[in-house]
Amino acid sequence: MAITMLNTQQLIVLKAAIAAETDPAFVQLRQEGGTGLMAEWFNVAATPAFVVWRTSVTQDEIMQNGFDWVQVDNLSVGKARIWEWLFDNQSNTINPSKANVRAGIDEAWKGTAAMLAVREAVYGHCKRSATRAEKLFASGVGSTVSPGLLGWEGTVSDYDVVRAINEV
Repeated sequence: MAITMLNTQQLIVLKAAIAAETDPAFVQLRQEGGTGLMAEWFNVAATPAFVVWRTSVTQDEIMQNGFDWVQVDNLSVGKARIWEWLFDNQSNTINPSKANVRAGIDEAWKGTAAMLAVREAVYGHCKRSATRAEKLFASGVGSTVSPGLLGWEGTVSDYDVVRAINEV
């Protein structure tokens, strides 16, 4: 994950989360002023898990990991074109956090039980658990059935924690 410096509004949210956190390990870090370790704490997966739509999934990741190639042959011309066009960009990726991309996946892989199984397999690659920091800025339910949307993606740095505590 990329390191992305937080803006002022995000720092305000982070500061509130730092002050409100009751996890004993975190409370000790806060009391000791361990800003680097606090940043590390925020950069691990949220518990309980908060599932989000990924913002970038490669075609190879989906189609080289247990993909049911037989079903590609069963696609109509229109469905095959949708599936192909979803990845028709320089990076051969999709952004499943976008509703229109998910609508394209739904349209390409509908119909028979086998087609619906491919859709579920595709969606399996399109979700991940958010970190504690990402969850602060995410929206939605955050379950496997109803993933949330990331409002910010990346890792919190020691610098972000220091700025949140001291500048806002």
